[in-house]
Amino acid sequence: MEAILERYERCSYAEKILTAPGNETPGSWTLESSKLMAKIEVLEKNMRHYAGEGLESLNLKELHSVEQQIDTALKRIRTKKNQLMHESISQLHKKEKALQDQRNTLYKKLNEKEANTDLQPPHMPAPDPIHHSLPIGGDPFLETDVREEGYAGDHHITATSLPPWMLQHVHHLIK
Repeated sequence: MEAILERYERCSYAEKILTAPGNETPGSWTLESSKLMAKIEVLEKNMRHYAGEGLESLNLKELHSVEQQIDTALKRIRTKKNQLMHESISQLHKKEKALQDQRNTLYKKLNEKEANTDLQPPHMPAPDPIHHSLPIGGDPFLETDVREEGYAGDHHITATSLPPWMLQHVHHLIK
């Protein structure tokens, strides 16, 4: 008996599908639009409830249902967030490993280069530039070493803390 009923339902459903597009009337469109409008209203009402609005009209059972739906949605959101965070952490670990490998490679190259430079003869170091400084406060002439040399009255001045432009001034003071 059940098999007969199932066959009847399948045939009648298939017949409805075949005849429905050809037999559309303005009344069926009105009925369909009213059904869709009712669904939209229900969905908008549910959205307001999920946002915490319009809860005054709900009884305890309905509030509990809304709470469970929100909890389920939060669990899905947290699961997705955790999945994305784990993927991000995994990518960062891969980048860290790549950077560590690159660092090790550069360190080996540096060691090889240092070993090669140790085998080569040492080069003469460049002379350090002379830095002159002018003392702040006090007498700048106290830090000047003045030596007179016996070459026809020429004075040779060695200044350890005077800039070159001051040497001419000191030279004129000594004469």
